[in-house]
Amino acid sequence: MMFHQLTNKILATITALVVGFAMSTTAMAGADEGSMARGGKLYDKWYKVLKVDAPKESHKLYPADKKYADKPGANWRCKECHGWDGLGRDGAYATGKHASGIVGINGMIGADPAAIIAIMTSEDHGYGDKLNQVDLTDLANFVAFGQVDMALYIDPKTKAIKGGDAARGKPFYETLCITCHAVDGKLPKDMTPLGGQMGNPWEVIHKILNGQPAEGMPALRALDRQITVDVMAYITTLPKE
Repeated sequence: MMFHQLTNKILATITALVVGFAMSTTAMAGADEGSMARGGKLYDKWYKVLKVDAPKESHKLYPADKKYADKPGANWRCKECHGWDGLGRDGAYATGKHASGIVGINGMIGADPAAIIAIMTSEDHGYGDKLNQVDLTDLANFVAFGQVDMALYIDPKTKAIKGGDAARGKPFYETLCITCHAVDGKLPKDMTPLGGQMGNPWEVIHKILNGQPAEGMPALRALDRQITVDVMAYITTLPKE
């Protein structure tokens, strides 16, 4: 009897370890920072990441009466419908030229990536013949596990950075960002100076965390989130023009 009890305890322990390992592996897969960062770039402008031409015909789900209805290069971008903040019609894109009236992706936070992929490859969304399985997985991981509650860091009315310290952000900017953007944030020359880009802080935080499509910009997603917020606070001190 004691032998059977001991055996049962050992089996229960092994089972618990196996289940725990499986859950840990799943969590690790869900928390793959590299996959989420690449997914964030695909969400931004997938055809730039893949180095292919933008679609020639507008996305069928983009409203015909909205600003970018005749611009496939814009309306095939995930961010154009769902916003940099992922809130769609309930966020920064509630009004203005980017307002499409389409819901955000925030309702999919924590969802099964397979369910997200099923939506993206549906006939209506139409990404099945444009993204391969790796692309779809990265994008789904971003949607499920990589979204950020930007309201924690950005005041939606004033666009001011919340909780950032420019003095703390300065050394990070001067070691991580300065090589490409220069000390004053005015490089590359064909880009609006970084200080001027803070008029859209939601886009800025997205690109700092995930990188810039088709560019060598590093993604800071794996670093402490406070570093990104402090860097943004420092960027607000740079020239706007």
